[in-house]
Amino acid sequence: MNKTLLFNRRIILAMLMIISILIPAHALFVSPPKDPIPLIHEIFPELTKIGEKQGEPLTWTIYKGDEIIGYAFETNDIAKIPAYSGEPVNMLVAIDPKGVYLGAKVLEHHEPIILAGIPETKLYEFADQYPGLSVSDRLKVGGSKQGGTTHIDGLSGATVTVMVMNVAIVKSATKVARALGIIKADQQIIQPMATIYQDVYQKTDWQTLVGDGSIRRLYLNRKMVDEAFFGTAAEHIGQALPEQKDEMFAEIYFAQLNIPSIGKNLLGESEYQWLTKTLQPGEHAIAVMGNGYSYKGSGYVRGGIFDRLQVLQNGDAIAFRDLDHTRLTDLYIDGVPEFREMSIFIIREHHAFNPGVDWQLELLVRRQTGAVDSIFTSFKGDYHTLDKYVDRPTVILPEPELTLTQQVWQEKNLEVMILAGLMVILLATLFLQDILVKHPTFLHNFRHGFLIVTVVFIGWVWGGQLSVVNVFTFLQAFMSEFSWDLFLLDPVIFILWCAAAVTMILWGRAVYCGWLCPFGALQELLNVFARYIKIPQIEPPFAVHERLWAIKYLILLGLFGLSLDSLAMAEQFAEVEPFKTTFLLKFDREWPFIAWALLLLVINLFNRKFFCRYLCPLGAALSVGNNVKLFNWLKRRPECGKPCQTCAKECEIQAIHPDGTINMRECHYCLDCQITYFNEQKCPPLKKLARKKNRFNEQNKENEIPTVNVA
Repeated sequence: MNKTLLFNRRIILAMLMIISILIPAHALFVSPPKDPIPLIHEIFPELTKIGEKQGEPLTWTIYKGDEIIGYAFETNDIAKIPAYSGEPVNMLVAIDPKGVYLGAKVLEHHEPIILAGIPETKLYEFADQYPGLSVSDRLKVGGSKQGGTTHIDGLSGATVTVMVMNVAIVKSATKVARALGIIKADQQIIQPMATIYQDVYQKTDWQTLVGDGSIRRLYLNRKMVDEAFFGTAAEHIGQALPEQKDEMFAEIYFAQLNIPSIGKNLLGESEYQWLTKTLQPGEHAIAVMGNGYSYKGSGYVRGGIFDRLQVLQNGDAIAFRDLDHTRLTDLYIDGVPEFREMSIFIIREHHAFNPGVDWQLELLVRRQTGAVDSIFTSFKGDYHTLDKYVDRPTVILPEPELTLTQQVWQEKNLEVMILAGLMVILLATLFLQDILVKHPTFLHNFRHGFLIVTVVFIGWVWGGQLSVVNVFTFLQAFMSEFSWDLFLLDPVIFILWCAAAVTMILWGRAVYCGWLCPFGALQELLNVFARYIKIPQIEPPFAVHERLWAIKYLILLGLFGLSLDSLAMAEQFAEVEPFKTTFLLKFDREWPFIAWALLLLVINLFNRKFFCRYLCPLGAALSVGNNVKLFNWLKRRPECGKPCQTCAKECEIQAIHPDGTINMRECHYCLDCQITYFNEQKCPPLKKLARKKNRFNEQNKENEIPTVNVA
């Protein structure tokens, strides 16, 4: 009775310790959203005015007098990317007019690792690495500067968080810089320079060239032009009468002239030879022929510039001057109509015009709204060079940019392979358990080695400790907009959850808690050492023990209720789990958290896996689905519990009831009971059976009739 009272007092003391830690934890780690305006003043101390937050994407323009000195924006307005907690990290980012980062400040986050573990100053130090970098730089968290990639130091214990932050900053800044014209959009498909077939020629007529697309036509009537000016100040200037709407406004034919089948047919042999000799390497010629609205205009007369016509290719505009223009006096092809204007325009080599890539002829139509002011609109005609005229090399598709999830899995490739190998070894162990338990020395050594790997690699090196917070995050995601990306951001955690799910379906929660939980493995190894050095063990009576089981379920219910109101609040109170302190932060945090983790480990020296048995909300959550398990491979005999109590007394976490049944909600699948089950020197029913067998054999020997040899 005194032993029971002593144990109960220790339980009460432990629960008081939980409360003393969780209350200050809640007070210490509240992170309210920050006002961005003071931070903008901090980044731009010389500013005189902050423009309204406007545009697409939403951006503040920062002024010093009348001069623009930078731009600021929030990542949540542009690239709202969920982080580890399922919520985005909102940041204020500032760049200068040249696209150089001037600052990055955290405005709001909901990260459980940050809220309850890493000082926020470390998060700010990560963001402080961006000033001085350029929007055009390829930024990567971790690694080295290779292949044009700029390395940014990560944050130990919050790798996924800072990788999400980096993606949000880079995507937002890139979108803003492109919208402001600071950087150009990347070309998605690269078409190597095509070559015109100089030996391909066929004599033909005008109608054939127009019909197969060798010569293209841009046709506008007056209705089309009037509609283009609707809603502008020039809407009624030069507007056509109803009966004039169908009249031709402009008709323009255009073609790539230095293609033999086009140029020779239009110009004749001698003129074509003259043209090709005039063209320098890398230069190309197009023919433009038109009626109606003049594509020349009067600008080329005044300043030598053709301000009504340009060629577009790959987003680049090619304009022409008088030196690029030659008047085309005559066409020699059969069936050609008459044109008021005919020209040859030369595209110079520095434009890097590609004859194998589609291009457009753009006609600008201008209407005067005053003596000086005017409004213009444009119309485009497409041109595609026929395959029979050019040799197009294979298109080079740029390597697709990896998503954040793909980047993380690529960087964790080694961990994924090793962890997958460990899962295969564990599954093989479970399938061969009836053979292995007959070799207890080997199985004990193997199990202890596996637990060491779980603690050192899965726990401390990879940070692969599951938490009840993961369960709440999954439930909230499932009830809202579910996305696998949220759970794939940490490959180690994802694989462990998959392993936990598979083993739960097959054998129940016991396998994860007994083999793959780093904190559970650490407790078991420490207790093995404690027993080795003869530290006395304290075990409560079974009646007290089975009532203490309920504590972890009550903690789970309390945390679940909090998560329905606020996941951030539940994350803070989930510090009842010492996992983060022990493995993610490696005891580098505030003293109450360290004291709590050490207290649990010290109690574990006297009572095996105390936290797992009585306090772990994750274990309680996993055991909820224990009834769905398919297999029950832990063998029992009719004598187990009646009268034999050997396994029940030897079970070091008291998962076996006095009646001999195994409570699979509490079992950790150590297989010790199965070692006893197959051990004829240890299992009383087997020993009894062996004695009967020996007695039977002895009786048979006594009853044997001696044989007499007769000579």
